[in-house]
Amino acid sequence: MPLKFYEDLSAFKLYLCDCGLMGAMADTAAKDVLLGDNVFTEYKGAFTEQYVLQQLLASGINHIYYYSSDTSRMEMDFLVQRNGAILPIEVKGGTSIKATSLHNYLMEHPDISAIRYSMLPYRQQENITNMPLYGVFL
Repeated sequence: MPLKFYEDLSAFKLYLCDCGLMGAMADTAAKDVLLGDNVFTEYKGAFTEQYVLQQLLASGINHIYYYSSDTSRMEMDFLVQRNGAILPIEVKGGTSIKATSLHNYLMEHPDISAIRYSMLPYRQQENITNMPLYGVFL
């Protein structure tokens, strides 16, 4: 901490500024994005990550980081600094919440709690808070 000290501008992920633009670039009809939950599985998580990022930014969280390890395949979708602590955020597009990277990260940092957004309802699971995607703004 702070996360800014560990920022590596050569390692990054690119996002669009809007979910609608992503849908248009993928030639997806608006009704497919707005109706049902197929969009969250068809895009293999990319649309879901885009959605969560937009919601985090809209809620006033400005410094959002991505984490990947040089020595393994571990990656965290988002890391934010909140109330003097690091908050890992895992994003899942469906109801499968298997998150090997998140569990490995929490094993390396046992004093940290995390949030996982998915299509499942709210539930507390040890040091992971599972939140439904519609609750990202909370």
